[in-house]
Amino acid sequence: MAEYDYDEVAQDTPVWAVFGDLMAALVGIFVLLLVWTLGLQVELSRSLEDEVALREAEQQRRMELEQALADPLTSNRITLQDGRIGISGQLLFELNSAALQPEGRALIASLAAPLARYLSQSDHLLMVSGFTDDLPVHADNLVFADNWELSAQRALTVTRALVEAGLSRELVFASAFAEQQPIAPNTSADNRALNRRVEIAPVPRTPRGEDAE
Repeated sequence: MAEYDYDEVAQDTPVWAVFGDLMAALVGIFVLLLVWTLGLQVELSRSLEDEVALREAEQQRRMELEQALADPLTSNRITLQDGRIGISGQLLFELNSAALQPEGRALIASLAAPLARYLSQSDHLLMVSGFTDDLPVHADNLVFADNWELSAQRALTVTRALVEAGLSRELVFASAFAEQQPIAPNTSADNRALNRRVEIAPVPRTPRGEDAE
């Protein structure tokens, strides 16, 4: 049987063939990286386009809401900033009371339809928030223990008024902040009047069940 000299065989193997195999492997890796990079760029571009489209749609809905609320806005009965509707507590309630005044009830009723249209086009809920100034409730008040209870009951009153005016109870909830979130320093009667308010703001739904996974 013939004997092979493996050293001679190894020496006879062309170097360019080994080099060619190495270059082919490198080119293959480069192509894979290029394809992956291009795919990632396309995906990022699509995500950015989707995000821009969502923001534009939300901006359009807010513009439509602002147009629908033009009358109370121009008459300064409400404010609208970043989608939050602000209503003066003086317009809605008497001092240390959570009972809606007639003008306040009529205003809340006029807001229900535009808000329902806004919610029908977006995946949001409405948060109705009550706020007070930093002065404690009057000592002779027998209904509310403190500003927490006063702000909570006022928020609930407005929430119920919206539901009575046609807004689905599944789309609205109440929250209370008492004096904790002032919009002006509580250093004067005018500033305290600004802080006694109710705000109605859209908030994103929280996914539940399978949607949260």
